[in-house]
Amino acid sequence: MMKVAVVGVGHMGSAIIKGLKDSPENCIIAENPVNPRVSKLANELNFKLVNTLSDLVDQDPEIVILTTPANITLDLIPELINLDSDSIIISAAAGIEYKKIKAILPNHTIARIIPNIPVAINAGTIGLFLPDEVDQNRRQVILDFLNQLGDVIPVKEEQLSIVGTIGGCGPAFVDVFLDALGDAGVLNGLPRDQANALAASMVKGSASLAYESKTAPAVLRDQVCSPGGTTIQGVASLEKNGFRYAVIDAVNKANKN
Repeated sequence: MMKVAVVGVGHMGSAIIKGLKDSPENCIIAENPVNPRVSKLANELNFKLVNTLSDLVDQDPEIVILTTPANITLDLIPELINLDSDSIIISAAAGIEYKKIKAILPNHTIARIIPNIPVAINAGTIGLFLPDEVDQNRRQVILDFLNQLGDVIPVKEEQLSIVGTIGGCGPAFVDVFLDALGDAGVLNGLPRDQANALAASMVKGSASLAYESKTAPAVLRDQVCSPGGTTIQGVASLEKNGFRYAVIDAVNKANKN
């Protein structure tokens, strides 16, 4: 059984715990200042909760995941200096560079991730940066661990920002699209619950096909668009109304470009 510690039980920390809790291979420990919401969650999900980092270090975890806000993460990391050097540190704190963490914990294996909230149901999208110095055995441990939570996409460190934008903000963009599809279904006579379920099922299936087949979205689109048919007419309407540009611009704005 692997001891996994989650530092910070906010939205992301809670989502990661939910994604890990059902595996008998994981013994979950979480650290968070005293908070009734977190205490209630610990009781509901049956994980061990401590309120100080020194108590967490005493638990001797094999993997420590940092999900604290970026503005306090660097202040907290020195409190982990007494962790066994075999402990792996995985930072989910956006914007905190690997070299800054490594300078504080030079003897530890360190990885950076940018996950999204669907890790809660083991369907996350996780951008992963591993420095070259991490050996193959450790790489495999980290990959096997993160694969429990969803799809792992290895990237360069400087690419984590755009991974976070598409993976983290993208669900909200998809939700807007789903809501619009639901409205269209209701406009054309479907009950709201059926319209929403239809839209969600369609997006789930289409995304799964694109991911599993590794086929370019444009190729998949063309497979559905018969010459002169209804689908290509709908696609032409999306183009006319700037759908593609709206998506690109949304990503750029969210990524502060």
